[in-house]
Amino acid sequence: MSDHEIDTSILIGSLRAEYKTLEAMVKIYCKDHHGTRALCDECADFLHYALTKLDRCPYGEEKPTCKLCPIHCYKAEYKERSRIIMRYSGPKMLLRHPILAIRHLIAGKKPVPAKPAPNASNRHKRKSLNR
Repeated sequence: MSDHEIDTSILIGSLRAEYKTLEAMVKIYCKDHHGTRALCDECADFLHYALTKLDRCPYGEEKPTCKLCPIHCYKAEYKERSRIIMRYSGPKMLLRHPILAIRHLIAGKKPVPAKPAPNASNRHKRKSLNR
């Protein structure tokens, strides 16, 4: 793996699909703003941070979209970076990655689940499988 490749095999089901959508958005943003073919260090750092947060999300696979989530887990700096990236890349996703974009739009219409069950995060499930 190169310096900026991230192992997404730790994510299960819908979390992996959400990560792929976010990754596509970051790649669009990075290419257009930083002029690189591969991800720059700043964008790679953001994706790594997002992967960690997806893995540890208390909702697990029942996770609502971050915009609707009552639990704000991103640090302010990353939350702002996410907003900027999504605002720029969102409209471009329908042309470049229509299936991912439509899935994300549908996910944004689902109701937010009630309080997450204890140990529902991807990380807890992954660690319990390794025991």
